[in-house]
Amino acid sequence: MKPAIVFGTRPEIIKLAPVIRAFENRGITPLLVHTGQHYDYEMSRVFLEDLELDGIDYHLEVGSGTQAEQTGTAMIKIEGVLIGERPDVVLVQGDTNTVLAGALASVKLKIPVAHIEAGLRSFDRTMPEEINRILTDHVSEVLFAPTAEAKKNLKREGITDGVYVVGNTIVDAVLQNSEVAERKSNILERLDLDPKGYLLITAHRAENTDRKENLERLVEILESLPMKTVYPMHPRTRRRLEEFGLWERVMRIEGVLVTRPLGYLDFLKLEKNAFAILTDSGGIQEEAIILNVPCLTLRYNTERPETVKVGGNVLVGLEKERVLKYLSKLLNEPEFYEKMANAPNPFGDGKSGERIVHILLELYKMKELKVRSSRFI
Repeated sequence: MKPAIVFGTRPEIIKLAPVIRAFENRGITPLLVHTGQHYDYEMSRVFLEDLELDGIDYHLEVGSGTQAEQTGTAMIKIEGVLIGERPDVVLVQGDTNTVLAGALASVKLKIPVAHIEAGLRSFDRTMPEEINRILTDHVSEVLFAPTAEAKKNLKREGITDGVYVVGNTIVDAVLQNSEVAERKSNILERLDLDPKGYLLITAHRAENTDRKENLERLVEILESLPMKTVYPMHPRTRRRLEEFGLWERVMRIEGVLVTRPLGYLDFLKLEKNAFAILTDSGGIQEEAIILNVPCLTLRYNTERPETVKVGGNVLVGLEKERVLKYLSKLLNEPEFYEKMANAPNPFGDGKSGERIVHILLELYKMKELKVRSSRFI
């Protein structure tokens, strides 16, 4: 079997690494296509180096642009690669513009698509990611759902054939790399941090950063945080802060350390040793619960509802008083902290990559890995 794996951002790189290794363990070298959606070195290349995934076959250098520009450019460039290489299956992961572009380019060439992390829904169609994941699910032949909840979402939309619940590859990645990070990373020493003595925050989603009033609310939260805080800042967030005249205000906040984006091992060590994490990232919600770190999500919905249901994550939006309420409980109520920190991981046992590759190879052997004319009820 000749698989192609299309990716373009940090979360995709991290979550696809266990799948790539599972293929390689079987003597199969997948074709790796990097669109360059995260074109900044720190947002992409450093993660490839940390994960020892330097054998990229195609780097398409798509870069930034509007939603349509980025998706369209990626689709055109991916199509060119697929026409030349003719893989047996194209794997995409998640909900980025790269994922949608890869899925559309593939299925139109009658190359079956396998969507890893299928079935996630925020039920908020104003989010570009929600549109991407819905459309990708509906053109995919093989859908790897991380949880039973994700499978139910697919069934509600009439997708029942070709769905497999395999867990989430983020568990594989975290378990494989957290101990490596503890040994290799000296990020705590470099930033003068004590374990469990700081908060970690990330915020970059469009709904939080593209409107001045929302970004101002985020800055107000930063100004009110009761602990030393580390903020590895996404390039788009810094650009918006500068554009809206808020950058200098952030720089004046005592106790908030803004850094450039970090490598995977450094960031993983920061997560593991944080007192709590504040984020608008879906992937970091997952990593937090795997690492037993309480998470406060700076959104009003999540496509990872399992993290909320088991008690490891609370949706606080951009409500400063709500953020401070839960931080106060975490700081002053040991039982509450322990409950959040010890919430059960709902995303599997760390063997998702192996399951995905096993299923694809079985389908290939049975000649079931193909685009069919009809597959939904």
